[in-house]
Amino acid sequence: MITRRWRPKSITVVLLSFVLVAACEEQATPEVDTVRPVRALKVGDMTQIEERWFPGQARAAREVTLAFRVSGQLVSLPVKVGDRVEEGAVLAGLDRATFQAEVNRLAANLTRAEAALTNAEQQFKRNEILFKQGHVAEARLDRFIATAKEAQAEVKSVKAALDRAELDLSYTGLRAPFGGTVVATYVENFEEVRAQQQVLRLLDASRVEMVVDAPESLISLVDQVGDIFVVFDAFPDVTISAEIKEVGTEASETTRTYPITLIMDQPPGVQILPGMSGRAMGEAKPGATGIPTGLIIPVSAVFTKGEEARSHVWVIDDQLGTAAQREIETGELTSRGIYVVNGLSPGEWVATAGVHTIREGQKLRILEE
Repeated sequence: MITRRWRPKSITVVLLSFVLVAACEEQATPEVDTVRPVRALKVGDMTQIEERWFPGQARAAREVTLAFRVSGQLVSLPVKVGDRVEEGAVLAGLDRATFQAEVNRLAANLTRAEAALTNAEQQFKRNEILFKQGHVAEARLDRFIATAKEAQAEVKSVKAALDRAELDLSYTGLRAPFGGTVVATYVENFEEVRAQQQVLRLLDASRVEMVVDAPESLISLVDQVGDIFVVFDAFPDVTISAEIKEVGTEASETTRTYPITLIMDQPPGVQILPGMSGRAMGEAKPGATGIPTGLIIPVSAVFTKGEEARSHVWVIDDQLGTAAQREIETGELTSRGIYVVNGLSPGEWVATAGVHTIREGQKLRILEE
């Protein structure tokens, strides 16, 4: 059998080939400076409110679903959907006969109990005089005292039951707590109705509310909003002045936005109905600076370096797209975020996610919250 042997010259050629291939691969895969997307927000910029419309839906300023507090047969339902009613008007009524009979029975019982109490008190007074004269034993006097106390307790018990029966009698009439419009009825006349069963729905649309959602990056600027304007899709040419009624203190778990309730009067010439879609925009108060008592940023934007206690954030240059670490002075922690007392200015972009993995000077692409 003939065996072929590798010559040294051949081995050298093979090694040189591997070196050349490796060198070519290194030249073919140069380093790429990747741009990392990162969530960020623009701190305390009032133009984000002045140049932005916030969508919402209209609802009545006051609305309530009414129900009886007692059960019974419905014998009166004088209103229908669409009727306008005044405050205190009777909207529905139950059969009063059973409740009136209970009131009458307890009133008679109270009369008997009061008569028994009067008799017991008179017996006690007579025997008290005889006891002082030495004609009646102390044990006999004690029995009259006990009888009088029992009569007093019976009067209190019957009177309490009578008060409750009279209250139940008053509950047989369902009255309007405020003036408004009947928008729904849920029962028919002569139907047996249970206590707390929905009977009808009443709303007052003389004033309109609308709830809009503001992101956490803007919620700290709400106090600096002056005039607010609302436009509903059904009436695009009508601009309505509104004011802030309340600001929610807890963010939505899904959208991380805060509800702001606006309230406004019905505009002349049109009728804003509950459920209509619209949008709102606010203007800054004269002299508003964008800095209320300090800027608010999400807690997720703040981090510390190693064992240091000082707080830092990543400030993003929106022109160059680079990250720069900056030390800040923080203040009170609130449900909306943390106050920044010093170190940030309105209009600067701050990273709000992945802050522990960002590097100084790293190229970033802002994903606006």
